[in-house]
Amino acid sequence: MRTVVPPDIDRQLRDGAFFADPYPFYERLREEAPVAWSETEQAWLLTRYADVVATVQDPRLFSSRGRMLAALDHLSADQRAHLRPFEEHFSVGLINCDPPDHTRIRALVNKAFTPRVVEQLRPRIKALVDELLDAVQDAGEMDVVRDLAHPLPATVIAELLGVPPGDHGQFKVWADGVLSFQGAGVLPVDLLENAQDSLLAMRAYFGDLVAEHRRYPREDLLSRLVEAESGGDRLTEAELMTTSVTLLVAGYETTTTLITNGIYTLLRHPDQLDAVRAGSTTWSTAVEEMLRFESPLQRNPRRVAADVEFQGQDLRRGDFVLQVLGSANRDPAAFPDPGRFDVARQPNRHLAFGQGIHFCVGAPLARLEAPIAIGAVLGRMPRLRLKAGAGEWAPHPLLRAMPSLLVGF
Repeated sequence: MRTVVPPDIDRQLRDGAFFADPYPFYERLREEAPVAWSETEQAWLLTRYADVVATVQDPRLFSSRGRMLAALDHLSADQRAHLRPFEEHFSVGLINCDPPDHTRIRALVNKAFTPRVVEQLRPRIKALVDELLDAVQDAGEMDVVRDLAHPLPATVIAELLGVPPGDHGQFKVWADGVLSFQGAGVLPVDLLENAQDSLLAMRAYFGDLVAEHRRYPREDLLSRLVEAESGGDRLTEAELMTTSVTLLVAGYETTTTLITNGIYTLLRHPDQLDAVRAGSTTWSTAVEEMLRFESPLQRNPRRVAADVEFQGQDLRRGDFVLQVLGSANRDPAAFPDPGRFDVARQPNRHLAFGQGIHFCVGAPLARLEAPIAIGAVLGRMPRLRLKAGAGEWAPHPLLRAMPSLLVGF
């Protein structure tokens, strides 16, 4: 049996009011239809914390293989053939596979992207933050996204991978194309073609960069990925391309959103801002609450690997599941008073970075960058305030993000 989301709620998934504030919608689903089939998304929506955790922890039934390819299911054979490069890209790599392939690839990536590599970035991150804030300090205002939250993580991940500085700007255009289809259901072919064009451009770029790093290895992440070996194994060319694209896109998008959402939420809750400024909690603890309260990644897709009854619903092999992280992180069964922003909240077992074998490989980098950036802004700009009209949420099905955030100081 499929429980179809009532039509009025299903329409809300594309309504402006939903993007402005999805939490009443999530609350209704958690109470009335926690495992519900959405015609709009062509997927099951899981909105309770326990159900999301259960599916994250069971890659045998809730697979990552083909999880990004729901958008192709409704296409004709000719259309799908034209999008073959798109399909091939999202059929391999760290985030698109299950054990044993995932175990092997994750071990290789972990050898290159170690905690020591991340911690060594601390001085460079601090210097970049100071440089970016110096540029706007005298203006008395800034766009948090344009002036800090985007250029900081974009520069850090590009430098980490060994991307030349002059090429950083192009990756924003490509990354937006890659992300444009994710988290949504049935999509027009031209949007998928645009995503494929972005992928092909990024893969061609990384192909040249990888070849150069093979000839002339250097001290950066891409060289370490090329050289990484475990038990005589190395990343295949296809795995290397897909992993490089994943690291670049995910390496800055989530952190951009985290920094922006964190500053916005603090300014909307002055008592919590005062608490963290007074030292009653650490910036790191506060950032964990920012991740829970306004989770940058709102949805995480999986594909059902075999017919299964789950919480009274018949899920069929091949069905898509959307683990709604934004809802799970506001579930009162997991978080007391979940609608309250509490910078000292502990424990805080949020799912913003996922859980289990697919826990976000870039989480340590985001957790390093965000406290440094947000702490510096609030430290250097004690009279920081939102400007009139600030706080417009983007109508993005995957991300809880703002295209800009204007502040004065």
